[in-house]
Amino acid sequence: MNAPAATAPFIAAVVLLGAAGLAKLWRPDDTSGALRAAGLPSHRQLVRAGALVEMAIASAAVIAPGALTGSLVAVAYVTFTAFVATALLKRWPLASCGCFGRPDSRPGFWHLLLDAGATTAAVWWAVQAPGHLGSLFVRSPGLGLVSVVIAALAYAIWTNPVDRARA
Repeated sequence: MNAPAATAPFIAAVVLLGAAGLAKLWRPDDTSGALRAAGLPSHRQLVRAGALVEMAIASAAVIAPGALTGSLVAVAYVTFTAFVATALLKRWPLASCGCFGRPDSRPGFWHLLLDAGATTAAVWWAVQAPGHLGSLFVRSPGLGLVSVVIAALAYAIWTNPVDRARA
């Protein structure tokens, strides 16, 4: 039996959520700046606390992938999607969204699309809860490679160095 099509995007979203949390824990300043520009609470310790939550959600989704953890991943990405959509609509002067805790691309259409796609994959996972990731990798060995490719492409878009050069 092959893994369902949305499994690789879900795994990529989980990996990126954990990586973003780790990066913000290490370098909270850009995320703090994005929150400050949006008029939201922006203390570095608050950013670090949020980063720990992201890492905990991602870890839980890997350890116990199911409806609850899929829902938590979906809530995280709904939050990111809402932030980026609001930033675009209100034309907030953000040089960076702070997703990965360092200068990355400013929020744009592709960023919004990726966040919405991750939300969709997580909602699908929460509704379907197709099983443990370990058994899926055994049944579908190419799943890991596809997940890595999706995560790498999303990361490249979210941290687009070409966009930073134009800033």
